[in-house]
Amino acid sequence: MSGRGGASDESIWPRVDVRHDLGRALFREWVAGNGAGAYASSSIACMHTRRYHGLLVAALEPPRARHVVLSHVDVAVKSLAPRGMWDLATHQFPGINPERGPFYLDRFAQDPVPRWTYSVGGGELEVLLALVRGENAAVLRYTWRGPQPVVITLRPLLAMRHMHALMREHGAMEQRVELRAGEMRVRPMRALPKLCFRYEGTFVGSPDWWRRFEYLIERDRGLEFQEDLWTPGVFEIRADGSGTPSFLVVGVEKLPEGKPEDLIAATTAALEAEDPGPEKSALERKLSVAAELYRADLAPEPGIVAGYPWAEGWGRDSLIALPGLYLATGKVEEAKQVARRIVASMEGGLVPSRRADEDGRPDTASADATLWLFEAARCFADVLGTSDPFLQGELVPAMTAAFEAILRGDAPNGIRVTADGLLAAGKPGDAPTWMNARAFGRPVTPRVGCAIELSALWARGCHTLARLAHAAGAGSLADRADIACRRARAAFHTRFWCEQTSYPFDVISESPAGEGAFQDASIRPNAILALAIDPACFSPEQARATIARARAELVTPAGLRTLAPSDSSYHGYYGGNVIERDAAYHQGTAWPWLLGFYARAVRSVLPAEDPLVVEIPDLIAAAADRELAVGQVPELGSGNMPFSPNGGPAQAFSVAELLRALKGEPG
Repeated sequence: MSGRGGASDESIWPRVDVRHDLGRALFREWVAGNGAGAYASSSIACMHTRRYHGLLVAALEPPRARHVVLSHVDVAVKSLAPRGMWDLATHQFPGINPERGPFYLDRFAQDPVPRWTYSVGGGELEVLLALVRGENAAVLRYTWRGPQPVVITLRPLLAMRHMHALMREHGAMEQRVELRAGEMRVRPMRALPKLCFRYEGTFVGSPDWWRRFEYLIERDRGLEFQEDLWTPGVFEIRADGSGTPSFLVVGVEKLPEGKPEDLIAATTAALEAEDPGPEKSALERKLSVAAELYRADLAPEPGIVAGYPWAEGWGRDSLIALPGLYLATGKVEEAKQVARRIVASMEGGLVPSRRADEDGRPDTASADATLWLFEAARCFADVLGTSDPFLQGELVPAMTAAFEAILRGDAPNGIRVTADGLLAAGKPGDAPTWMNARAFGRPVTPRVGCAIELSALWARGCHTLARLAHAAGAGSLADRADIACRRARAAFHTRFWCEQTSYPFDVISESPAGEGAFQDASIRPNAILALAIDPACFSPEQARATIARARAELVTPAGLRTLAPSDSSYHGYYGGNVIERDAAYHQGTAWPWLLGFYARAVRSVLPAEDPLVVEIPDLIAAAADRELAVGQVPELGSGNMPFSPNGGPAQAFSVAELLRALKGEPG
């Protein structure tokens, strides 16, 4: 799919020709959302490879508290004349190779909801899954087209646990089901809501445990990977072969209102509405529809889901993703709602990197989450104008509180202004920036001191605050913010440039001299972040040299490397167990979201005809084509060829920044 060119009639919806080959379907994933934080996801084969997979992963506190309630609905097809039985479910159990058994899946499509077509008994069974918009509910549609009538047997397998946990067989599972006309309700775990099913045909109760499902990706990560699942029984549906659909509807606590076909139509229409149309390139259309997955606009507290399947509403990720997911796609009012929720979560002038957990306290350890609020406000101002009531009445007070907290220097995350005006953060043992991975309890990339992108965010953030305060007639605040901006930029010019590498230092000490003074000359993409955020921190010569070095050592088809291969600490492969992955996480892996900042940096410095500008759409296309989950952009890739995708299969700021860069949104 080329990033260049204009209109395209190429289908933007994922389609995979499986042709009964399990290998084609096992390690490619799909994910679908409900617009409020709930999701469904698995491999294309519907053989779960992660603990996070399930056909209904409900958000019990939308968009948070996600629980795998319905793991599978195993399907079997039985013909009566001639007699035959086809079990369509595929699972990994101990000592059993699923590739040795029959596999009936012919093709998969997500157009726009997931749809599987199986070839059995001389006919085809199509299974479609649609999550109900804004509700913890799903509709499954079964359509049999064949030469003879069949009985379709559906066995729900329930996990009933938090998405990070695993279920083990236990004796406390409540076996009783409640039957009504065409409905079955069950509450196997008293601590969780009940599950409600609306079905056609008959229900045969046969409660039992199915044991030792194995999740291969969890195994490869060195984590617990076996799970037991519970079933209340089976549904049996008769199908005559004419193509008349049958439905199974499942909801948490209650069933959704409306006919199943109308619920599917509403979901389909909402997803299709995200397509900007055939006059746009296929890549822009693909990224536009992908962006919908992360917007939890239908939740009681609207927000951004940072990634699937495990990331939630993280402050830094949400603020980075907000311009691309919302402002670049014209969803300004929805963007305001997300920003309001982030502002409401602030504590002591700081944006939490994660919202309050079980003990009720938000995580404010991240130094940059608060600074990204200033950057998001700048993007709002570019769209709305500096006098907009939302900016002046809601964002400026939040920015002012953050500005004062940073100047005081008493924030619990250690964020502070140095004597010469740069921004410093952290203390020994901290990892205060986005490069926050830990191995054996210690930060892999600590970056304590003056990290380059933090000082650029501070300088540009002060400039934005001064601009907005000036528009409001708040002269004193405008003057103070302007002074802070000019001091930060002057110190940046003086201290960050490294003549030996023709590239900025990544981190420097608070004081330029004396005991403990240091300069880290590692070649990392954070200088590109700084250049994109505040070009005024660089001379024209420095800006061009920074871009040239980054292009030579950091740019890959998967995104920007987090460390140059010439560095002795470089890890070019991301894999192995959790410790091995964390050790490589920011030490050479390539991240697609950084490509958006690279694009803005290049476009702000070089003329439109420069080869580095011209190649940007192709770089975006290459990064977007490295999929783990079909139609989505992953969290990261290995820094070495073939730059294999890895990490989270679907990441909000990856999609957002590629879309923003493709549309040429200004910095």
